[in-house]
Amino acid sequence: MNLRVLIVDDEYLARQRVLKLLESHEDVTVIGEARNAGEAIDMIQKMEPDVVFLDIQMPDQTGFDVVRRLKNPPYIIFATAYDQYALKAFDIHALDYLLKPFDEERFALALDQARVQVRLKRNSGFHDKLVGLLREFQDQPGDYRSQFEIKDRGRLFTVPTYEVVYLEAEGNYVALHTEKDKLLYRITMNTLEDELNPGEFLRIHRSLFINRHFVAECRYLNNNEYQFRMKSGHKLLSGRSYREAIQEYLNERDAET
Repeated sequence: MNLRVLIVDDEYLARQRVLKLLESHEDVTVIGEARNAGEAIDMIQKMEPDVVFLDIQMPDQTGFDVVRRLKNPPYIIFATAYDQYALKAFDIHALDYLLKPFDEERFALALDQARVQVRLKRNSGFHDKLVGLLREFQDQPGDYRSQFEIKDRGRLFTVPTYEVVYLEAEGNYVALHTEKDKLLYRITMNTLEDELNPGEFLRIHRSLFINRHFVAECRYLNNNEYQFRMKSGHKLLSGRSYREAIQEYLNERDAET
């Protein structure tokens, strides 16, 4: 039995890591790589892979959004740095997830589960159940904030946290910087710190939170200060008192790659 596999992750090194681990499995053919949700949806629909290694946090949409938009999703192995409540449910229902950084043994176990599912040729009812589970868990309130409700010029709309590149204190407000907009939300930074998922956001200054997913580069300057270059092009300077938290983040990032 040959497994046709698609790898979806916006991080080049993360995709290379999965590719490297798949090299030792002779029954696996990697049919492509996608860098974002849009590419993933298009490639899955056209190439019909058996298994998809799917990141959850991506700049355009999440891995959950990818699956929800597919009529008959393939078998999914989530590969993510975020250990959130929904992931355990996927594991219980014969799906799997790899929590970065994962080792070769854990990777092989996930791949074995995928082999079993493909071999059994589960019918479309299984896939419908998967989509239903995704919707169910996405609709449930989590421990952390997942979106902001913004009022602007008489309009009310929501901004998912995964679209926020960084947050910056501005008086009695916090400015939400996305790749395209700057929006104001009335909340204090300390309250926000309790509401944001620490696996998604890192506080680098008393006035700044950054989305870990949008970090392109982190460079040490001097005097315990770091400069973060975001994928959006923004450059942000850390506060000296946040050196320890930033160093811990950098260690985690190195371990993932």
